[in-house]
Amino acid sequence: MSLSALWQQFFPPRPTFTDKDVKPGSQVGKVFIITGAHSGIGLALLKILYPTGATIYLAGRSPAKMDKAIREVAAASSNATTPATLKTLYLDITDLATVKPAASTFTSRETRLDVLWNNAGVGCPAESVTKQGLEVHVGANCVAPLLFVQELLPVLRATARSPDTPRASVRIVWSGSLHIEMTAPPGGIDFTRIDSPRPEDVSRLDYAASKAGNWFLAAEGARRWGADGIMSVCQNPGNLYTSFYDNEPWLLVLFLKTFILYETRYGAYTMLFAGLSPLVGEGGNGAYIWPWGRIKPVARPDVLREGAEEGGKAKAFWEWCERAWEKHI
Repeated sequence: MSLSALWQQFFPPRPTFTDKDVKPGSQVGKVFIITGAHSGIGLALLKILYPTGATIYLAGRSPAKMDKAIREVAAASSNATTPATLKTLYLDITDLATVKPAASTFTSRETRLDVLWNNAGVGCPAESVTKQGLEVHVGANCVAPLLFVQELLPVLRATARSPDTPRASVRIVWSGSLHIEMTAPPGGIDFTRIDSPRPEDVSRLDYAASKAGNWFLAAEGARRWGADGIMSVCQNPGNLYTSFYDNEPWLLVLFLKTFILYETRYGAYTMLFAGLSPLVGEGGNGAYIWPWGRIKPVARPDVLREGAEEGGKAKAFWEWCERAWEKHI
């Protein structure tokens, strides 16, 4: 990996696609899901999308926080002429038992789904495993989101087939990270480590592996769902000040906020680009997106190769995820 690639992701140029590119009322009739939309990047994205008139589901595990976010967004954009319709969906990515009911609830209410932003995630939390005993990062950031997508595939396919749906507009957006390039294990995933999680040894290595896993799922999803007209892409939202840093030493956080970390709205621009920019369709299914909206490959050659090669580690990781949930649902 080159120092230039690191520098360009640490200190990106100006955003290429912002709220100015998504006009009020432009998404009327479309239906979106944003997981983890009650805070951080997801909330910033919700604020951008609110004037577009879409129906937007906030998916998360705290109804109270989601309701608060809805009130906050509506109050901040009270003059919107085409406000979005905001709804909540209970989904706990650390508990596989909530995934199928969440998808079932959604499909009982809606007949289309245009964009799913898999934004929710965990980073070095106090818990070391999910409620089903999976390593917490891979379980919450990869296994649960993939199951959620699989359960929503019928409505995604139906939306892509609809004559009023523009080509390459039905998208699943996965969340990568600069940690893929910096700290992921060789090849992105260490199957031995995720097969036998060690509660005493949860680290950024596990977080980075889960982000490499998101890239693998995006690339493999593009191969599997491309014929259905579904785009599957992965974006690195950038280095942002979010709750990820809540447990870090205050002096370190002060340094990072001063010199490296950006406001969450910049990460929302990356997500907005991944979900709605026409350039993503031109960039091809399985695209990887750098901050704040640039289509470029993963900068770690070993991780890029494993994701790009058909039948490689991306396929093996996908199948590992499927076996992981089959034991519990």
